[in-house]
Amino acid sequence: MKNTASTDSLAEKVRALVRPERFAHILRVAALAKEIAEKNGLDGERAYLAGLLHDAARDLPEEELLSLAPPENEVERAHPLSLHGRAARRLAEGWGVEDEEVLEAIEGHVYGVDPQNGIGMALYIADIAEPGRGVNGEIRELALAGRLSEAYRLAVANKVNYLQKKGVPIHPRTLAVYERLAHAP
Repeated sequence: MKNTASTDSLAEKVRALVRPERFAHILRVAALAKEIAEKNGLDGERAYLAGLLHDAARDLPEEELLSLAPPENEVERAHPLSLHGRAARRLAEGWGVEDEEVLEAIEGHVYGVDPQNGIGMALYIADIAEPGRGVNGEIRELALAGRLSEAYRLAVANKVNYLQKKGVPIHPRTLAVYERLAHAP
């Protein structure tokens, strides 16, 4: 793992930035991401690290989010909270994390990741399906059964369908991932 900071010191940095309830969610996501990764032949420690850092910026004030991750499109301008993945990536980089797949997973947990990023798929699923949320148990079970790609495809489709039903604009990256998965074998 390319990382100049220890996991314990990174956990303390994250803990200092988020509410206790968010930190509890982060720890559940990290543990589940590790388990999903391991059940799918991936590096569990790298998935744990991505999970530990994924919501580091989630409770930051809007001005800080905008400073760390300036909006790149209208969806981000209208919904600054959607920037928290990219902002968390910037924090992780500043803390010495250099593993590109982990950094992409952190950034992409909001929008989706390229299906070649197994750590990112494990994190995306862990975030939407961690037991504390009380939803998406079937997606979690698919991923834990070694069917990561299938679980990820379902997770992204569920997110797109949910946002469409709510009338919420869908991030261009999410749509691109959705289209790619819809046309994958």
